[in-house]
Amino acid sequence: MSHAEDHEGTRRDFLYFATGSAGVVATGAAVWPLVNQMNPSADVQALSSIRVDVADVAPGTQLTVKWLGKPVFIRRRTEEEIAKANAVELSALPDDNARNKNLPAADDANGADANRTLAPFGEAEDTGEWLVMIGVCTHLGCVPLGEAGDFDGWFCPCHGSHYDTSGRIRKGPAPENLPVPLAEFVDESTIKLG
Repeated sequence: MSHAEDHEGTRRDFLYFATGSAGVVATGAAVWPLVNQMNPSADVQALSSIRVDVADVAPGTQLTVKWLGKPVFIRRRTEEEIAKANAVELSALPDDNARNKNLPAADDANGADANRTLAPFGEAEDTGEWLVMIGVCTHLGCVPLGEAGDFDGWFCPCHGSHYDTSGRIRKGPAPENLPVPLAEFVDESTIKLG
């Protein structure tokens, strides 16, 4: 093999590499706008976290806010509602997970009422008074009605799912409890969602 043949292979390899690299760059330039358009818009990112004033929410009432395009139920429960939720045997629940984004995975596996509520600002112990949930039925996405159904919690009029005073599914086609989003009290009267 001559010295000229040795260089010919090197030039050919360089041309293949250069052509392939140009093709990859051109493909990336063409595909990037398609991928980038799937990212959330600036207005959606701005709403990824909101603060809700709950100073006027009396015990036994509920506030519904829109967050990330979904209704969020913020309920201040009465002692009677808390007692009803705590009296439920966990073995009687169709979904025994808390579905609470605020809990570590190990605690989320326990659907007890205490694992679904929000502790008030500055208090070490959760009283169970505050319940924050995404207000979308886990069956087909309808919005349940509050203070309704067989368990005095929420009732989905679309297909008949009944949730208790802790937002746990008790009867009907819904497969899971109403989910609890990331939420925390930032002061005595403000809840931050997200």
